[in-house]
Amino acid sequence: MIVASEQKKLQELVQEECRRWRNKGVNIKYEVRDNRNGYKAGALKEGMKHSHVLQCEYVAIFDADFQPEPDFLCQTIPFLVNNPEIGLVQARWKFVNANECLMTRMQKMSLDYHFTVEQEVGSSTYAFFGFNGTAGVWRISALNEAGGWKDRTTVEDMDLSVRASLEGWKFLYLSNIQVKNELPSTLNAYRYQQHRWSCGPANLFRKMIMEILTNKKVSLWKKTYMVYSFFFVRKIVVHINTFVLYCIVLPATVMVPEIVVPKWGTVYIPTIITLLNAVAAPRSLHLVVFWILFENTMSLNRAKATIIGILETSRVNEWIVTEKLGNALKDQDSKGLEKLQFKIGNRIHMSELFVGFYLLFCGCYDLMYGKNYYYIFLYMQAIAFFLLAFGYVGTFVPNS
Repeated sequence: MIVASEQKKLQELVQEECRRWRNKGVNIKYEVRDNRNGYKAGALKEGMKHSHVLQCEYVAIFDADFQPEPDFLCQTIPFLVNNPEIGLVQARWKFVNANECLMTRMQKMSLDYHFTVEQEVGSSTYAFFGFNGTAGVWRISALNEAGGWKDRTTVEDMDLSVRASLEGWKFLYLSNIQVKNELPSTLNAYRYQQHRWSCGPANLFRKMIMEILTNKKVSLWKKTYMVYSFFFVRKIVVHINTFVLYCIVLPATVMVPEIVVPKWGTVYIPTIITLLNAVAAPRSLHLVVFWILFENTMSLNRAKATIIGILETSRVNEWIVTEKLGNALKDQDSKGLEKLQFKIGNRIHMSELFVGFYLLFCGCYDLMYGKNYYYIFLYMQAIAFFLLAFGYVGTFVPNS
């Protein structure tokens, strides 16, 4: 996390860089707002009010850790200029720290599938997909026609995408244009990010379902795709089903021998789906077992966040900035990083710990009385939950 002195130094460096380009005749400005109202959506909304922005036709958006190539605008703007029906051009993310630890490798596998399959299909088949919040260029007229930035959920990017699509705007995903960025490599940072990414879409679905269904500007097929596939299946069902089925229901069946669970539903189909997902990251195919265990473990956090979003409870608009370590670890003693330290005073994730004991109990019961060897999976999954519960996942930053 950037401390106050480092943040001030960073701001001075950005200001100096802006002055350097301004002296070369480039129309560039450095703006900072004095509050955090509305979080990212509030910042974007405030930024669109400046006079120099009102003179522009397009706006490029990047998070702080993104590093676009010098010719990024030259590669993206022509698509908007030559296609007046396109409101958004989205580039792909390229991860600079994917090999930092096992957790970042797992994230890369999931996000590679998202960009290679979900975004590509949404762009080519339905002309709709969710804006990733960064590494994209919006046509300002499309942004304004959709109602601008709103802070009613923690996924202001998806909110804007849905509203713009309902106005008839099309989106274009360019997989060949990649923008470097960093994955969260500490467990807490990743948990906060996943809470926001799971809670926000569920809450947005609650707020927009009737608006989507009653819209008359898009086809029935597109509305069905948005409501059923984009939101209901991919943003709600998948999170809850993964946790409830594989971490609660199936383990419980080992104690009820009268229930026979068909292998096609518990082994064959999930295996095929998993392999299809992993195809997007062929170099990490050997990690597929770890990826399954990790995703099942994280499904608890995602399921809770999804339910919070649907029910709109107290943590629904919780926004904690995702920490990116950047170069912070380069100054640390590498030997200190390799040594895993745990103190009782550190936070223990009780939900994961409870589920881990539950899976361990089910595994022991199956080992003694079962005949289907489910205990192999149950033991492995229990260990994964214990590792997450005690924080032994991701990069470890020594206490200063």
